[in-house]
Amino acid sequence: MEKRIVIYDDNPSRRDGLEVLINFTEGLLCAGSFSDCRQVADDIHTCQPDVVLMDIDMPYVNGIEGVRAIKTSFPQVKILMQTVFEDDDKIFDSICAGADGYILKKAQPSDLIKAIHDVLEGGAPMTSSIARKVLQLVNRQQKPEPFHNFKLTARELEILSQLVEGLSYKMIAEQCGISIHTVVTHVQHIFEKLQVNNGTAAVAKAITHKLV
Repeated sequence: MEKRIVIYDDNPSRRDGLEVLINFTEGLLCAGSFSDCRQVADDIHTCQPDVVLMDIDMPYVNGIEGVRAIKTSFPQVKILMQTVFEDDDKIFDSICAGADGYILKKAQPSDLIKAIHDVLEGGAPMTSSIARKVLQLVNRQQKPEPFHNFKLTARELEILSQLVEGLSYKMIAEQCGISIHTVVTHVQHIFEKLQVNNGTAAVAKAITHKLV
């Protein structure tokens, strides 16, 4: 079954380009594209996407507010943020709002498609420059918490550290010599033990509790 993708971007040319890219990628279907988030709840209800590609800077209602609205009413929908700028406040606000991944608009089309697949598999894809900024931001904006190991196993700690480094599930599987299915199972256990529901929240908790 094709995975349904919805696009939010105020640039018509970019929307058209993304629509073509998605529709010509096997297993993906563009279910809708919009220039802003004024009707985001109705859009998501109508289109029933698996993943939303969300621009940050849009008129009327921006992408960060759009993320909050989507995650409030449709928490199962994955959201991949896109922006031109590596803006510290916007990165942190997007993650706090519940974004599942963050990629720069200048990323290659193949990298964008890979990020979509990663987020569909439960990963938290970020371009490497964004991953580094997330580590810096969480360290700077949150006070360290008392040490707590959350009863994570050695393997779970290993995989968590690789998530913190921004590795995809496929890369983790290759480094650990295990299947992607096994990685997904470990990550689910990590989320349960950390009491989080996405990769960015797990990364934030790992850093604030000094788990890695």
